[in-house]
Amino acid sequence: MAIPDYQTIMLPLLKFAGDKEEHSLREAIDILAQEFQLSEDEQKELLPSGQQEVFLNRVGWARTYMKKAGLLDSTRRGYFKITDRGLDVLKQNPQKIDVQFLEQFQEFRDFRLLRHKKEDEEIETKEISEATPEETLETAYQRLRDDLSIELLQQIKNSSPSQFEKLVVELLVKMGYGGSRHDAGKAIGKSGDEGIDGIIKEDRLGLDIIYIQAKRWDNTVGRPEVQKFAGALQGQRARKGIMITTSTFSQDAYDYASRIDSKIVLIDGKRLAQLMIDNNLGVSTLSTYEIKRIDSDYFTEE
Repeated sequence: MAIPDYQTIMLPLLKFAGDKEEHSLREAIDILAQEFQLSEDEQKELLPSGQQEVFLNRVGWARTYMKKAGLLDSTRRGYFKITDRGLDVLKQNPQKIDVQFLEQFQEFRDFRLLRHKKEDEEIETKEISEATPEETLETAYQRLRDDLSIELLQQIKNSSPSQFEKLVVELLVKMGYGGSRHDAGKAIGKSGDEGIDGIIKEDRLGLDIIYIQAKRWDNTVGRPEVQKFAGALQGQRARKGIMITTSTFSQDAYDYASRIDSKIVLIDGKRLAQLMIDNNLGVSTLSTYEIKRIDSDYFTEE
């Protein structure tokens, strides 16, 4: 089944704590994952940032919201226990516990007022209310990143061949290939035959060589083009190559590249733009936001 939103997790989490024992968040995550019949892949699914599991994040926020409503209490770092109020709620046998249910408690209303201005609450959509704050922020971030990627790719397609060649060189250098920018610049474009557009060092010491083909294709690149490049590598007795295009590769092309002895990495236009964003090439930082949390160790008295 799909990963439940954090509000759907609230009631099962409270029931889990209904035994009045102290529990760790990790223990709760494992038990609830079984209850919701989540697959291993669903349990391992990460937020867009790749820093935390989605399910862990949602269980964490379900716990936080019920703590703010006085249904759960933190006993020590990473551990919690049900409160008397939480037990009273379970006795009511509610069909669901969500944000609207928690609004009956003054402590939770105070918490909500601190987090949202009135105008924000009025425009809050169902999609946002079901997402944790991190998910809402990261979803917005991913949308901005996707829009930037599309705009960046269009700029790449409109660039001159020499500008595109320069872009490829600078990206590979930023990623740690080719030694210095000067060395890499001399390497690119030296071969120029058999479908090879350039040669670059794999590392700063030049222990291995990578052959490059970079084309501003408009159509999907299929298996025949990859085969030609693989043949060119064999002609050079080379083991590694990178094919870069501003368009896309067919599934057949990916399948072929994964089966041959030579290691050929296929980079399509979307991935090229993402790599440029990751390595700050052709983009500049507009704003930076930091997400902070309480350092429980700081407040622990020795």
